[in-house]
Amino acid sequence: MSDRVFIDTNIFIYLYDSDQPDKQARARALVEKFGLSDAIVISTQVLQEFYVNVTRKLAKQLSDEQILLATRTLGRLRVVEVSVGMIFSAIGLARQFRLSFWDSLILEAALESQCTLLLTEDLQHGQRIGSLTIENPFL
Repeated sequence: MSDRVFIDTNIFIYLYDSDQPDKQARARALVEKFGLSDAIVISTQVLQEFYVNVTRKLAKQLSDEQILLATRTLGRLRVVEVSVGMIFSAIGLARQFRLSFWDSLILEAALESQCTLLLTEDLQHGQRIGSLTIENPFL
């Protein structure tokens, strides 16, 4: 099995955020590096967060068609469906590492899918949890 990388929602949002040109360029470079391959993993939570944020928080709004296309494109990646068991495991991670539940659920999805790298700006850069390394690609 090749190494898998879990990509958090914020990176995909920056692809469409023209108010953050440096982060937009970095997000594009990351997506180009990995392509739409089996190496990239996301979760149903990422799909949900992406849709909500691109419809509400971008200064330059996307059209409904652009949003649907972008969300469908993400849905073609390897998507981990959040299960009841993952929710309880995330609660344990939140308590153990003093994280928000939502960050812990992202972390649990990355661990569940056997990723070796989690790209996010929401967790501690360089932290290792089991065989998973957390990296903030915007540092």
